[in-house]
Amino acid sequence: MSGVAQNGSHSTYSGAKAERIVFPLGGLGAGMVGLSGTGALTAVSVRNAPALLNEPFVFAAVRWSGASGQGARVIEGPVPTWKLTYPWPDSTGTGRGQQGKTFGLPRFADASFAPRFPFAELSLEAPGGPLACRLVAWSPFVPGDADASSLPVAGLEYEIRNIAAERVETILSFHARNFMRVAGSKSPAGVDTADGGFSLWQSGDDARPEDEGRFTVETDAPGAVAGARWFRGGWWDPVTDLWRGLAEGRIPAAGAHEEGAPSDGGSLYVPFVLEPGETRRVRLRLSWFVAKTSLRRGGGPFDPKGRTDGTETFVPWYGGRFADAAELAAFWAQNYDRLRDASEVFAASLADQRLPPEVLEAVSANLTTLKSPTVMRQADGRLWMWEGCADNEGSFEGSCTHVFNYAQSIPHLFPSLERTLRETEFFENQDDDGHQNFRAQLPIRPNPRRARPAADGQFGGIVKVYRDWRICGDDAWLRRLWPRVVASLEYAIRTWDPAEAGWLTEPHHNTYDIEFWGPDGMAGSFYLSALRAAEAMADALGEPAERYRVLAERVRGRLENDLFNGEFFIQKVQWTDEALAGAMSTEARASIEREGPKYQYADGCLSDGVLGEWLARVSGLDTGLDPAKVATHLRSVHRYNFRRSLRDHANPQRPAYALGDESALLLCSWPNGSPPHFPFVYSDEAWTGIEYQVAAHLIMCGEVEAGLKIVRAARSRYDGRVRNPFSEFEWGHWYGRPMSSWSLLRAMTGQDYDARTRRLTLAPALPGDISALLATETGYGLAGVRDGAPFVEVRRGEIAVDAIDYTPCRAAQ
Repeated sequence: MSGVAQNGSHSTYSGAKAERIVFPLGGLGAGMVGLSGTGALTAVSVRNAPALLNEPFVFAAVRWSGASGQGARVIEGPVPTWKLTYPWPDSTGTGRGQQGKTFGLPRFADASFAPRFPFAELSLEAPGGPLACRLVAWSPFVPGDADASSLPVAGLEYEIRNIAAERVETILSFHARNFMRVAGSKSPAGVDTADGGFSLWQSGDDARPEDEGRFTVETDAPGAVAGARWFRGGWWDPVTDLWRGLAEGRIPAAGAHEEGAPSDGGSLYVPFVLEPGETRRVRLRLSWFVAKTSLRRGGGPFDPKGRTDGTETFVPWYGGRFADAAELAAFWAQNYDRLRDASEVFAASLADQRLPPEVLEAVSANLTTLKSPTVMRQADGRLWMWEGCADNEGSFEGSCTHVFNYAQSIPHLFPSLERTLRETEFFENQDDDGHQNFRAQLPIRPNPRRARPAADGQFGGIVKVYRDWRICGDDAWLRRLWPRVVASLEYAIRTWDPAEAGWLTEPHHNTYDIEFWGPDGMAGSFYLSALRAAEAMADALGEPAERYRVLAERVRGRLENDLFNGEFFIQKVQWTDEALAGAMSTEARASIEREGPKYQYADGCLSDGVLGEWLARVSGLDTGLDPAKVATHLRSVHRYNFRRSLRDHANPQRPAYALGDESALLLCSWPNGSPPHFPFVYSDEAWTGIEYQVAAHLIMCGEVEAGLKIVRAARSRYDGRVRNPFSEFEWGHWYGRPMSSWSLLRAMTGQDYDARTRRLTLAPALPGDISALLATETGYGLAGVRDGAPFVEVRRGEIAVDAIDYTPCRAAQ
């Protein structure tokens, strides 16, 4: 049977819908090992960069022997058929048989994959065989404890159950070719063994210190034997000998070859006997340590601030925390149970939420981004983000401010880390004039001015300072940033609204990687939100606020009276001859002279048309923008931009995000006429990060079913058949923007917590029992309504609540 079934609050994937799954295991900024939907370890990205096509020769196996016979199988389900002709980087081509892969080894006939972030469970059955296997894979994830959540480790827990009526002698084994070996390196590499484990390693040298790395596999199972004695020979001799010995039940002697070349890989064997009905669990601890890199992004002079070794390249957080791989592995062994228990509390909390299943899935699936190579954390603990992951490198650097306007999970789950992003934006990225680069350098250091700031990113950063201040409740932190916030806002006003007319008349860069010419609802909503945030922060600090209050009213009037057409907020395109500057083709110049600058949305219905208002709402900020007009805009977005099928939709841009008979919310449409000949460059696409923010905003405005329909459409495209359910991509896998899904929790429950006043607001969107995660600076738990009364149930740490402002769902009244 092939499909997706609901399993409590999550889905269980099997058959074709498990074939594209890659579930990240690892820590924040620590790299990852991916677990496929059939149990293979894949996308092994442990060298401070994505390696999404890296599926090395690694497998676990179980061998059994009883009165009824014997056998052996890789502890994986059937090999997905797409892998058989895929051009793997380590293969010899699509038509040469995929030598060097494990695909030809016997394995289980059926597999089902059940995510329970940060855990994943794989169940395997072999009809007619005596054993059933279950794998629980996980890595630490403890909201509020960034260090515990940033470890380069993973746990693999194999449970072997005897389903036969006879005693079975069993050997569980784990094998890995040395995938840490770096092609072209002139330094030694090998495999070390010790009691209960082995390590794959590569050394470095002065010319290439970044080659140095170690990957360790250990177990606490009694009787374990670790060896590095693979057969040394030509053709496929090592694998032939390895599998034959495994199938025959032979366990090689511990240790490594005493003479000659080192083994090409390492193996770990755990023998035990299972009585009928008995289950044995074997835990493997994986850890990796690659502390030296050649990674450096950006220009300008080097500033060693925050560095532990004085080099000019990135050092991961764990490279500053642990001296070497041995210290890391020892820490992992000593703290395994504690970290597992803490991670289990969070997994149970996610599962215990009372919310529609599509919301639960959208939120938990996108938390996997935090365990992907999208996230980087440097040695001083500060966060730095790629936009997403290309196959072999990060995809667009710099914690891009306009992309991460959408991401709402980190500020709640790891607020101290999120605040490091604000500090980078307003200090290293911003000059004394207030010009703010929207991409940070790596290692983080003073960032020379680039040509153009991004209006949505710069305004959004001010709103996020307000949000982060309310989450932490630390006035001293806000006071330290306040002069930089003022400089940023004043720069933005004189650059984009020099006449202080209440709208952005000058060309302004934005998240669509182009300039909008003339005032528009999207950037205008950011402008209003930033002014309101500045007004509120100034009032709290006893600083002058009247200027921002007056200008905010002017902006609100422009939005409501000049940029709202009765159905939605629009753009009024205004341009000068500056749009004709620079080299361009004759036909491009003629296009501008005929229609104005390319890449505008004009009178289009933009899904992001009130994005700044959404950011304000999820930040606990009231802008005063007419809620009826906001709701009308969002209903128009749903009416005009949602497509039940894209079969008749022309998308000359990047079609793989949504196409054919799939449903999606488009970025823009022009219901009242034709679009510009060259509309903004992504207008025909569908991005889940925008779909979730629109869905959440619709729900906040009372349009619950419309919002949920958009969420269902987005998740239906990521059902495992074509796209990985745990990697929503845009300009790269595990893209940052879809972490907007976290705002669905706020939308469904109306929860808002202010650490300064210790007040919690609840205004559920649905009647009856409802609850969602409430994550704060000091703890997390569930908050919602149970048996008609509001409640807070703390699961970890503490949440100080002096009062609850509860508004029952109107549908329940």
